[in-house]
Amino acid sequence: MKWKTIIMSDLHLGARQSQTDKIIEFLKENQSDVLILNGDIVDGWALQSGSKWNDKCTKIFKKFMKRADEGTKVVWVRGNHDDFLKPLVPFNLNNISVVRTYVHIGVDGRMYFCFHGDVLDLVIIKMRWLAVIGSLSYDFVIKLNTLYNKVRKLFKLPYHSLANEIKKGVKGALLHIKDFEDNAIKLTIQQGFDVAVCGHIHQPKLERNYMNSGDFCENSTCLVEDFDGNWQIISI
Repeated sequence: MKWKTIIMSDLHLGARQSQTDKIIEFLKENQSDVLILNGDIVDGWALQSGSKWNDKCTKIFKKFMKRADEGTKVVWVRGNHDDFLKPLVPFNLNNISVVRTYVHIGVDGRMYFCFHGDVLDLVIIKMRWLAVIGSLSYDFVIKLNTLYNKVRKLFKLPYHSLANEIKKGVKGALLHIKDFEDNAIKLTIQQGFDVAVCGHIHQPKLERNYMNSGDFCENSTCLVEDFDGNWQIISI
């Protein structure tokens, strides 16, 4: 399928929870004029904590570079888990533009403000060490989720995200998500743009003035824009 624009975020390549098979499947079946990688593409935190970069991660990254070489406009917006890029941004990695934020002009003429979303998280800004502890706790849940889904597979049941279920079941997390979305819209309006486009919270959403591409850990989702200017969330 050929799209005008694809927006992906939170691939977390190198982390245990990264659903690399689904990323490869999506890239094999979908092309675009513009590819926006909206943060947390490579998980530097996980790699520092002992996770391993594998051949599938390399294959995905090579696909991004090949598309950029072949004429696709590829933009990588830095997130918090790929903050090892911070000293370098902005710069070009071959034909991939690596930036902190990006403004996409949609087919409808509106300005889509693409930023990962970690700038809205005071824990990330003020207390990175606490965010890292949270990330390690999340990794434990992912390990539990892996075991849980192995049992489900034995009974021929479909994949189910335990981490996502826990997140949805916690009232505080739901309030955090609502605050995040509201603040993303406010920031976008302050910057003079029309639509907030984020990742970070692993919650796919598509509204008039706010969009979230979700992730390829729990939901396996991304945003696509067709050549008539219509947006949709694709779930793999």
